[in-house]
Amino acid sequence: MAGEPTRPEGDRRDDPPAPWEEQGPTPPPHLVRERGTATATRPQKHADMVRWLHPGQVLRTGLDAVVATVFGARADHRLIEAVVRPQQPYFDYSEESGADGDFWLDYVSDIGDGWDSTYAVARLLALPELRLPEEDGKTAHITPRGRVLVFGGDEVYPGASRETYEERTVQPYEAAMRRSQAPHPDLFVIPGNHDWYDGLSAFMRLFCAQRWLAGRRTRQSRSYFALKLPKSWWLIGTDVQLNSDIDVPQVEYFRQVAEQMGPDDRVILCNAEPAWVLAAAARRTKGSYLENNLEYLEEKVLGRRIAVFLAGDLHHYRRHEDDTGQHRITAGGGGAFMHPTHAPAAPVLRDGSTLRKSFPDEATSRKLARKNLFLIRYSPLFGLITGLWYLLLALAAYAEVGSLGLSRLPEVVTAVANSMVNRPWTLILGMVTVGGLAGLADAALGKWRALLGSLHGVAHIVAAFFVAWGATYFTVSKLGVCPVLSPDGAHCADGWLHLAGKFFFSCTFTFVGGFLVGPFITGLYLWLSVNFFGAHSNEAFGSLALPDWKNFLRMRIGKDGALTIYPVGLERVPRKWKPTGAGPMSPAFDPDDPNATEPFLIEPPIRVCR
Repeated sequence: MAGEPTRPEGDRRDDPPAPWEEQGPTPPPHLVRERGTATATRPQKHADMVRWLHPGQVLRTGLDAVVATVFGARADHRLIEAVVRPQQPYFDYSEESGADGDFWLDYVSDIGDGWDSTYAVARLLALPELRLPEEDGKTAHITPRGRVLVFGGDEVYPGASRETYEERTVQPYEAAMRRSQAPHPDLFVIPGNHDWYDGLSAFMRLFCAQRWLAGRRTRQSRSYFALKLPKSWWLIGTDVQLNSDIDVPQVEYFRQVAEQMGPDDRVILCNAEPAWVLAAAARRTKGSYLENNLEYLEEKVLGRRIAVFLAGDLHHYRRHEDDTGQHRITAGGGGAFMHPTHAPAAPVLRDGSTLRKSFPDEATSRKLARKNLFLIRYSPLFGLITGLWYLLLALAAYAEVGSLGLSRLPEVVTAVANSMVNRPWTLILGMVTVGGLAGLADAALGKWRALLGSLHGVAHIVAAFFVAWGATYFTVSKLGVCPVLSPDGAHCADGWLHLAGKFFFSCTFTFVGGFLVGPFITGLYLWLSVNFFGAHSNEAFGSLALPDWKNFLRMRIGKDGALTIYPVGLERVPRKWKPTGAGPMSPAFDPDDPNATEPFLIEPPIRVCR
């Protein structure tokens, strides 16, 4: 029937259709749930932001890192791709343009986290056009949806699997746009380190098998690609795996692409991580960062054709520019938690490029870092780790000090010290605490790393001492549970039941104290580290899981051959949604949150002449 939305011809997606696909354009009632009022709704099955400091996630992250480190370099999927997955030298869009003669494409990176942030960005990318005011509010730009959408790395969090891609990436993007009309937009994707955690298996199945995803067709066969764009522009997407490495077959692929370029062609190079920022940070801390392959690709393969570098990995917007007009843009705001813009600091890069714009600005970034002082609010289950650890420290150095108040602090310290001498494993546990936190301290702390990491460990030990003493004192002196013991300290004058009660209450209060105090000390350490030393930026903001301050790039190649970049910002994403009742070619949910903000241009359009 004319006008009826149909699946594009040639659709090879073998996933089952959405539950409402055969029931009409409106999602059935069971896919939404009420939140206080009849109009405040959101999808029933939604993903919260990843809570990186929750116990289960800490364990999974550690295991993923170990597996990736041990097996990643020895199971390089790209070598297999080069043999069994032929791919055309480039995908040609050079003759395409819109009705006005312009060609539009979109770039977004670091997606697939919480529903609110991921869907908010996916919805904006799906709308036929966006009206984007500049910061002054006086000038606005009308920008149509891109003919091509590029995912710039880390398409899912916390790690790659078929289930997590479906929940955190596919569902929000298909809720934003299930189908499209011809000419159907295309999707190209490069992997980040999180996509590599399963050896790239789920990534290859989802993005490299010519399937349809969210009304867009995927065309690539490998994890890297080249696009020939109008007016002698090219877009190159690389795969740097887990070791910031571009393998030899990939270099050869791009060498063949370079042979198709003219001497005056210009290149947009998409990399999964901002090597320029990481190299500048490594230089500041007198460390090192492997950038050899990127430099080789730039200098020996593509020459000086690269006009724009794009990358994600750091979840914010920062743009650097040199005197020749070459731009290096970090735009990792597709859905993952916000990273600070003041750390790692990179005001000037190795090539002399200077920082021109940050979103959020550095003052706001520093202010947001103070939220770490209320860490338990943002990562409440982290207290389970510190509560249990404080309890272990208390049990290891247990002494009968419940009847001793603050005025008798020296006696308490002496009693605990004697207990520690008689129990060598208590010292071992203390050394593990101090040494472990010193070892986990960020290398960006430089010469202060060992000292600050050790002080962090000592602070927890001191806090555990006072928490345990306070718990025992409250149990014995305030609650009156078993105040008198036999000379050997093994029996309660009131009987074993009272002794068991004393043990139970002391342990419970110690655990609760550790649950509350431990996150504060960790948050204080992270706040001091990120704001005064530029260190632990990932941990300090990953712990907060802030869904706001999102961004993506919309780009236009004009009839005159100039590239114009529109950096789109979204300061606060909606927390509430209402169903639209629209068809599958339109977003299924619209914002229903009065506190949410509208998209705007982070800075005036950036014009890059060919």
